[in-house]
Amino acid sequence: MGERSNYSNSKMKKEIIISGFGGQGVLSMGKILAYSGLMEDKEVTWMPAYGPEQRGGTANVTVIVGEERISSPILSRYDVAIVLNQPSLDKFLPKVKPGGILIYDGFGIMNPPTRDDISIYRIDAMDKAAEMKNAKVFNMIVLGGLLKVCPVVSTDGLQKALFKSLPERHHHMIPLNMQAVEEGMKIIHPIQ
Repeated sequence: MGERSNYSNSKMKKEIIISGFGGQGVLSMGKILAYSGLMEDKEVTWMPAYGPEQRGGTANVTVIVGEERISSPILSRYDVAIVLNQPSLDKFLPKVKPGGILIYDGFGIMNPPTRDDISIYRIDAMDKAAEMKNAKVFNMIVLGGLLKVCPVVSTDGLQKALFKSLPERHHHMIPLNMQAVEEGMKIIHPIQ
């Protein structure tokens, strides 16, 4: 919990990678996070990556949120990695900076991550989305978990971002999305 106090430092910048299968809402998760930063007048970059791994069905997005101008959106190391499948875990676990955070969804992970120089959190968002009977809130559950362990934006900023980024015909879904964020905050837990 020592992380939280660092956020009073105005120079704080978080470099985040979100990676998983296409269809898990990876890119929209990054977009909502980036919009949330904009709603709070932060400097933001959002960069989806489509490399050769795209054919394997995985997608990833880099989001940088900070107080000062961001020099480059291209990173090789991250403060926070959110991984939603085994290929993403295998690829990005070594790229988390020492002292950083790795968050993973327990569903479909055969070899749970081990590293003793980072904080590792498990969130069973797939199970929680099934329990909520709505697969579409999966990514919001994961975002809630992120904001619990690394409050890079506020839930208020996140809610404003949903109003800004979702088409008006989907605004009736925002309360459910915010409930999913709350659930994510409750179910994320450290594994080491």
